[in-house]
Amino acid sequence: MPEQSLDEWLDRIVPVLDVPRELVDTALVLDLARDAAHGVLRPAAPLTTFLVGLALGRSGGGAEELQRLARLVTGEIER
Repeated sequence: MPEQSLDEWLDRIVPVLDVPRELVDTALVLDLARDAAHGVLRPAAPLTTFLVGLALGRSGGGAEELQRLARLVTGEIER
């Protein structure tokens, strides 16, 4: 399979997962993953982003809730 840009991948996978594209804050999620990888352990990056996504889905939240959850988790990483 040829290499894709991140935006191309998102354009492909977002409809498959039935996720509103406006909820995908790429910079926020990548920053959160970076913080977890460097502040905890590398394997914490995918696990942390998964958990934030799970919490977001359970709350029914939107973009503001994603930002709130990311701040909350980043605060825990920095503790």
